[in-house]
Amino acid sequence: MELPEDLITLQQAADEEGRRIEHLDGEEQNAQRRVWFNAAAEVHMAVTDWAREQGLNRYDVEKELRQRVRHVPHG
Repeated sequence: MELPEDLITLQQAADEEGRRIEHLDGEEQNAQRRVWFNAAAEVHMAVTDWAREQGLNRYDVEKELRQRVRHVPHG
């Protein structure tokens, strides 16, 4: 499946926001969790829209996107 670069970029940004949570605590952690949640929601909406436009299953697109971004092949 060929995914558009903007979806990949959005997922990478959301993942980065999620990783920042682990280095914080208290109110900073809560604030960062909200930033991460909003970034993840943006990815979800973009995936849903693109999948609909392409006539694809949103779940399959989201799964492929996450695998592509999070599981970089070693070699």
